[in-house]
Amino acid sequence: MKISPQSILVAKELINSKCIQFNTKEPFTWASGIKSPIYCDNRRILSFPSAVDSLLKAFVSVINASEQLANCDGIIGVATGGIPLGFAIATHLQKPFCYVRPEPKKHGLKKQVEGAEERIQKAVVIEDLVSTGGSSIKAIEGIRKEGIEVLHLISIMTYGIGKATQRFQE
Repeated sequence: MKISPQSILVAKELINSKCIQFNTKEPFTWASGIKSPIYCDNRRILSFPSAVDSLLKAFVSVINASEQLANCDGIIGVATGGIPLGFAIATHLQKPFCYVRPEPKKHGLKKQVEGAEERIQKAVVIEDLVSTGGSSIKAIEGIRKEGIEVLHLISIMTYGIGKATQRFQE
C-alpha cells in the first residue's frame, strides 16, 4: 500500500500535537467498544492553528486532485469531529457547508443534516476518525436520505480495521 505525502503530513501533525496516545498497560475503550493501546483524539488538534492549516491544505489537495471531488456542490462534516475541519475546507473552497449528526434530532425541525442542505446535490464528507466505520455509515445513510449523493468520505485518521473496509464496500 502506497502512503501519500498528505497522509505522512497529517500523521506527523497528529503525533506532534499529541493527538495520538499510547497506553499498553490500560487500553483505551473506543466508542465501538474495542479496547486498544492506541487512541487518537482529533479534537486536540484544534488547539494548534499551524497543524489545522496543514490538515486543511492536505484535504484541499486531495479534493482538488480529483475532478469529480473538486466539482462537488458542498462539504458535509460528520458531527462532531468532522465539523471544524469540514467548515474550514468548505470556506477555503467557497462551497456550502452542512453537518450531519448520528440521528435526527427529537425536537425542533427533527433534522439529521443541518444547514442549507438543499444547496448540495453532490458532497464530499469529512470525518475525523474511522475505526469500524459504523458512525460514518450512519452519517452517509442520513445524507442520502436528504437526496444528496456522497462522492467520497475523507477522514483525518483511520485505524485500518478490515471491518470498516468491508462496511464501506457493502
